Amino acid sequence: MTTLADIKGLTKPQLASLKKLGLTTPQNLLLHLPLRYVDETRITSIRDLRLGESAQIEGEVVHAEVTYKPRKALIVRLQDASGEVNLRFLHFYPSQVASLSVGKQIRAYGEVRHGFFGYEMVHPQCKAVRDDTPVNEQLTPVYPTTAGLTQFNIRGAIARVLKPEFLGETLPESVYRPFRLPGFEHSIVTLHSPPPDADLTALENRAIPEWRRLAFDELLAQQLSMRKHYVKRRASDAPMLKPSVRLVNQLLETLPFKLTAAQQKVVAEIADDLTQPHPMQRLLQGDVGSGKTIVAAIAALQAIEAGWQVALMAPTEILAEQHYKKLSHWLEPLGVRIAWLTGSQNKAARQANLDAASSGAAQMVVGTHVLFQENVSFARLGLAIIDEQHRFGVQQRLALRQKGQPEPHQLMMSATPIPRTLSMSYYADLDVSVIDELPPGRTPIITKLVADERRDEVLARVHEACLQGRQAYWVCPLIEESEALQLQTAQDTYAHMQTTFPDLKIALVHGRLKPAEKQAVMDAFARNKIHLLVATTVIEVGVDVPNASLMVIEHAERFGLSQLHQLRGRVGRGANKSTCILLYQMPLSETARARLKVIFENTDGFVIAQEDLKLRGPGEYLGTRQSGVPMLKIADLERDADLLQVAKDMAGSLLETAPQAVEAHLQRWLSQGAELVKV
Repeated sequence: MTTLADIKGLTKPQLASLKKLGLTTPQNLLLHLPLRYVDETRITSIRDLRLGESAQIEGEVVHAEVTYKPRKALIVRLQDASGEVNLRFLHFYPSQVASLSVGKQIRAYGEVRHGFFGYEMVHPQCKAVRDDTPVNEQLTPVYPTTAGLTQFNIRGAIARVLKPEFLGETLPESVYRPFRLPGFEHSIVTLHSPPPDADLTALENRAIPEWRRLAFDELLAQQLSMRKHYVKRRASDAPMLKPSVRLVNQLLETLPFKLTAAQQKVVAEIADDLTQPHPMQRLLQGDVGSGKTIVAAIAALQAIEAGWQVALMAPTEILAEQHYKKLSHWLEPLGVRIAWLTGSQNKAARQANLDAASSGAAQMVVGTHVLFQENVSFARLGLAIIDEQHRFGVQQRLALRQKGQPEPHQLMMSATPIPRTLSMSYYADLDVSVIDELPPGRTPIITKLVADERRDEVLARVHEACLQGRQAYWVCPLIEESEALQLQTAQDTYAHMQTTFPDLKIALVHGRLKPAEKQAVMDAFARNKIHLLVATTVIEVGVDVPNASLMVIEHAERFGLSQLHQLRGRVGRGANKSTCILLYQMPLSETARARLKVIFENTDGFVIAQEDLKLRGPGEYLGTRQSGVPMLKIADLERDADLLQVAKDMAGSLLETAPQAVEAHLQRWLSQGAELVKV
């Protein structure tokens, strides 16, 4: 394959800078598209400049000086036949001072602002010209760049690869023409070298057909790669786990509740997957409190009854231990032996559980990240269940899957609902099940927004609830992602609560407590021995205390939407009326105000997730480390939802009818044709 090192005219420093941007091939460089455009196709007279607009002017430097008050600056006065304007530079080099000396003929582009002495441009782009220097014939692109790589350099590099040998079509015309999309070469050339009459606003808003063509190509490449993974997985071997005829029925008979219709539907989907000869890769989505754990238990029993082992991995010890206790309560009366593995166990207990897993004596093993470490082995691992799957990295999930031969089935669970477009795009190689209803008896959670000035009212509300026999959480904020600061805040709040409420039993839980201490506090809270639990976000997932019906989240404006929704889901788990109070401090940023408005107005996790996606974008929402999927650079899931659906519908047939075109397309879009790493 041709690399940029093979292109004549690119220096070694330029190649090194381009590599920092991930640009190593002509195709990479062609798809490095402008952020915006500058109109240098016309010269504006100085007298015609308009405040707030950007323009290109040309004139002679009639005055230039370095001033030192109120701060150091280079002030240049430029004059044309119609008037004068000042150019101001706050950061400059001696070479700039020389190039902008009196008598120089200069062309400058910048935004017009009010200055001390009338209109001015601050840090305009400047270049020396002669009377016969022509203006640009195209709009000037402005690219993402890095230190040491000027716009001039990057434009020159792109010009060297805008050649027919690199601009060939990868797709049959019948693929893109029905959607009125232009050809690839035309689209690339237009976006790198727009004509002077191009609509600048439409260009920068990506609202022209050429942008849509590249968005379509990018989405299609993603869908093709995902589809290849899906097809490849279905060609792999996996244990064929017969439907349970005994254990599942025994479990259902002992439960004090009946499965909802949504749970029954999901159970059937998973049960069918487990009977197949290829590995299940299913994502189970369900809002907080929707009953995912019992669905996982039923799937586990199908594997166990068929003679295989099950591993369940959770991201925190609190959540893992809660799963262990709940599953033990449900499954041990049925004769199922469950082992427990975590980093805090003593050596003897740990070794006993390791031996039980490797010998097959333990039919189910529950634990944290410890499960995918090298010293953990299974006799016959048939099903791996991963809770809060987005909290684990790609390699961690893969390491657990590799514990079984043949490859075990995998069930991933998430209480963070995934919007439809995100699911279609980044989870297209997975089968997705959704529990879209809550068990009966759950009362809706009332959410209240309260300014910090009314803290005393909130404290009184908490005190009253606890005296009436209810329990409450007081969640302390995440401060600048600092665990140390977060811990200090929690400790200070705990001390303050003890002083304020001497008649209440108050406890503190945070991430730095020893696991045994943490669990002791949580057990006491679950047994109603504690009225008020001061906590950090360690309680975000997995804590299930039905009697806790009041939560206060301090500095709620500092939390993300999904985190607020997860925390709020810790109450409302019983039959009592539950309230979540979001304490916030003024002034609020626009983003914080938008988040609080969404969480106040909505309890549906999928609606909240969709709004969260709009506010944060897919990269921050997913986290590239967790997803293992390159972020989309051109396509926008909301704007291009119609193209996403087309690409999804088309991917399967293209793989069958045009395999060579598929490989060429992946080669162009996915970094030398490398497939996405997705597990």
